[in-house]
Amino acid sequence: MHFSWEDSRQAFADAARWFVSTATSVGDRWDQPGLGEWDVRALVGHTSRALLTVEAYLDRPAATSEIDSAADYFRATRELAAGPGVAERGREAGAALGQEPAHAVAEIADRVLRLIKAQDGSALVTTVVGGMLLSDYLPTRTFELAVHTTDLAHALGEPLAVPNSAAAVALHIVAELAFDGHRAGPLLLAATGRPGVTGSSVL
Repeated sequence: MHFSWEDSRQAFADAARWFVSTATSVGDRWDQPGLGEWDVRALVGHTSRALLTVEAYLDRPAATSEIDSAADYFRATRELAAGPGVAERGREAGAALGQEPAHAVAEIADRVLRLIKAQDGSALVTTVVGGMLLSDYLPTRTFELAVHTTDLAHALGEPLAVPNSAAAVALHIVAELAFDGHRAGPLLLAATGRPGVTGSSVL
């Protein structure tokens, strides 16, 4: 499946707005458990980085494209994503949101969405694993927003209402990554609610 730049940009915008809306619903629950060792503030802080890295990387042009797809980006960052620094960066990002974190999230999203609206996807950006076309990098941010806003909604007891546009991008990446190491089988069992496998059927 190929997503046009317009579709990709819309999915990112929809995911960002869902994140803003869900962060607004936190109220006074910033210190309650979020995900793993993160409280809600740290989880929101980590999720906000899906927006902030777009802004940062657009200020770091690349000379060439070294990573050719969103799935390849996640393959290249597996070791980094499993590192101990991720948890601490999440806490730091949460603290950086200040006294009004939901308001800070809304401001970040507004700023980044205005920045993306002016792009055509052809910019080469320098990511943590090398140069990428913005059109290839942006779906990775939609994935992060979709997954971690789902984490946040789950922690808060809110509906897991991932926007369809963002879900399409995120699930496409999941499907591509499932080809690695013959992991499509377990994913299909979970998605179809087979006995003894955690998951609910989509059928």
